[in-house]
Amino acid sequence: MIEFQNLNPVWQALLAGVFTWGLTALGASLVFFNKQFNQKQFDAMLGFAGGVMIAASFWSLLAPAIEMLEKTNIAKWIPPAIGFLAGAVFLRLIDKILPHLHLGFQNNEAEGIKTSWKRSTLLVLAVTLHNIPEGLAVGVAFGAAASGFEGASLSGAIALAVGIGIQNFPEGFAISAPLRREKLSKFKSFWYGQLSAVVEPVFAVIGAAAVVIAQPVLPYALAFAAGAMIFVVVEQVIPESQRNGNADLATGGAITGFLIMMILDVALG
Repeated sequence: MIEFQNLNPVWQALLAGVFTWGLTALGASLVFFNKQFNQKQFDAMLGFAGGVMIAASFWSLLAPAIEMLEKTNIAKWIPPAIGFLAGAVFLRLIDKILPHLHLGFQNNEAEGIKTSWKRSTLLVLAVTLHNIPEGLAVGVAFGAAASGFEGASLSGAIALAVGIGIQNFPEGFAISAPLRREKLSKFKSFWYGQLSAVVEPVFAVIGAAAVVIAQPVLPYALAFAAGAMIFVVVEQVIPESQRNGNADLATGGAITGFLIMMILDVALG
């Protein structure tokens, strides 16, 4: 049996992306057993996801990007700044174009190109948008680990995948439960809930392949993934978690998520 550390980094990224997707599906499956939608629970889950993403953006992406530049003649802040801004702009463009509706928002608050698509489709697309930078971050981390650059390690990439997977479990239910509230069947709620994360293994492969093929872009790519994740947190995750009067719970969830991701990255990375 081939050991994980001996696999090509693209295969490692694919397996890690499938892992994070699988935990989303596992969380979404809770809709078969949970009869009631709990808004407080949902907002705490969203806050938790936001905390994990913020911590991962620094500990797993920006910090390694800066450390890689220690022994170069390039100013340490330039590639991370360029990559971070590019990631945020990229997500902003997708946010502007892709039709989507954030969880808990009214139909007239849909964003992106106007369409006649069903509310459930727009809700799923909003979460799919959220998952793109997560998959990209995992892929770039495994590509960085294979590059041999100082500051990047396989254990750090695994820690990132584990952290994102942990937050994907409650997030899976946080997606499927509102869909169930929208009168979709339990199976459809589960199906669309897990489907929102199918982009994670896809973008994990894209991220890993990109940095393996063009290693000089690695610090930019790490920062790009960080900028994309921070954009999603600020534009989508935090506003959704604070919208229903459960700010304290959502904030507590964010602190918990940040703490867990920081411990994972420092302990394993």
